[in-house]
Amino acid sequence: MNEALPDVPEVRVVGLPQLTSGFDLVDRLDLPMHLKVHGPLEPMGGEQLAQLAERINLKGRGGAGFPFHKKLRSVAESAIKRGIRPVVVVNGSEDEPACRKDTVLINRAPHLILDGALLCAEALGARTLVVGVTRESTQRSMEAALAERGLNNGRRSALRARVQRNPVRMVTGAAASLIRSIDGGPAVPPGRKVSASQNGVGGAPTLLSNAETFAQLAIAARIGPERYGNTGLYDEPGTVMLTVSGAVARPMVIEVPTGVPLRYVLQLAGAPPVPQGVLTGGYHGKWIDAATVNEAIVSRNSLDAVGGALGAGAILPITQDTCPLGESLRVAQWLAEESAGQCGPCYLGLPAAARGLEDILNGGGPAALEAVKQVAKNVKRRGACSHPDGSAMFLESTIKAFTDDLAAHVLGNGCGRPVEGVLPLFEGGRAPTGIPGGGESEENGASRQKIYVDWTLCRGHGLCADILPEVFQLGADGFPTVAQAQVPRYAEAKALRAVRRCPALALRLEEDTRSQGAPSSRNLPVLSQGRGRRALGR
Repeated sequence: MNEALPDVPEVRVVGLPQLTSGFDLVDRLDLPMHLKVHGPLEPMGGEQLAQLAERINLKGRGGAGFPFHKKLRSVAESAIKRGIRPVVVVNGSEDEPACRKDTVLINRAPHLILDGALLCAEALGARTLVVGVTRESTQRSMEAALAERGLNNGRRSALRARVQRNPVRMVTGAAASLIRSIDGGPAVPPGRKVSASQNGVGGAPTLLSNAETFAQLAIAARIGPERYGNTGLYDEPGTVMLTVSGAVARPMVIEVPTGVPLRYVLQLAGAPPVPQGVLTGGYHGKWIDAATVNEAIVSRNSLDAVGGALGAGAILPITQDTCPLGESLRVAQWLAEESAGQCGPCYLGLPAAARGLEDILNGGGPAALEAVKQVAKNVKRRGACSHPDGSAMFLESTIKAFTDDLAAHVLGNGCGRPVEGVLPLFEGGRAPTGIPGGGESEENGASRQKIYVDWTLCRGHGLCADILPEVFQLGADGFPTVAQAQVPRYAEAKALRAVRRCPALALRLEEDTRSQGAPSSRNLPVLSQGRGRRALGR
């Protein structure tokens, strides 16, 4: 079973280091060491900075790959048009179990990231800088870096700078989630999609990009576009930070020039010579097979061309000895649990897709396969963030990449291989974390409440499934498919509402006396079976 990755795994470099310069000297480059390694950095005008980003074809390194120069110009134009000072936000949220490259940069080279962010703030005339993180280690490192530069959030500061710490959740990394949390709301996407460049933090135009993107900009500003372009491919110059894990002997973060063969990167990490498949781009990415690995090089365009994805830079091979559908099921279940719980196609569709994949593994036949395809299709482009789209892409890629195994499970008795758990998830697993309130970790687990169905009263009205889909689904007969279930803590209020609104008074909530740990002060009222139904039926 693969263990969770540490915040800062082993770091390697192919060729000359750029982002990882100085890593061989110290564990963390404080400001004096940063300046010794990289040298000083002169300010640049806004258009000059945009031209630099355009010449090196800098794209966001957080997964979406949006051209940075377009984002920079859009923020500048909006700020000038509206007469509002813009805001600069560094997105250092990295909450996917298979990604650590931004966490490594924040922990070991925080000033390189701040260099790029401060360049943009100066060029745009911004007076606010926020760095979003989710881990204790990244919070400590970035707060120390701000202090080393004399930056703080004081009202009299020329530039107000601070760190925004959010819960470790997949949806926290969405730009809209981070902006919402900076404004004091929950770290989940709002119900409508808004361009941060036009209307971001506090309603101001906001330049928001990934931590590695700002670090790459700082490198290019120092060495110039010509020298920067001497590394890597002509159309995608520079280096890329990758996190390589899965079935490897040495999980690592590695800086490589674009154009390096993917198989070479896998060899450095000790991957199998002939992997059964490689998941590219992380858990919102795509699978490629062993034959395709030999064709692929490390670049966004190359991976797209062979059916893979660079995404957030996660590369995960699996061996020939594990069931690829079983491995993917573990990830699909985790993705379902990471829903923010506020968009129906996401918090209903993703669990349904995971159950469908499980049905395939359990011999559900062609009907189960068609059901998964339909659910994956239905969730796309219907959420408040990219989580349902990325999850659907992962599911569709799984079905497409492992056709032989799929046939063995759909048409036969399965592939006969065990599930080794080589794709990293958070240690000890994760309880459902779809918390509309976006609270801290104590909000993420199961409550001490269980909900029960009294079959002598249930008449199959189905309201429970409408109100509490996290717990109840209806079977072909129209009745709930479970008789009792633990209530996720974030769904406590909905569980109480389901009990109150059941037309047949067939539901009840009781405290689960077998739950471990101290009693929670947030428990729902404990309802006895008789009095509870009468009281709630009023």
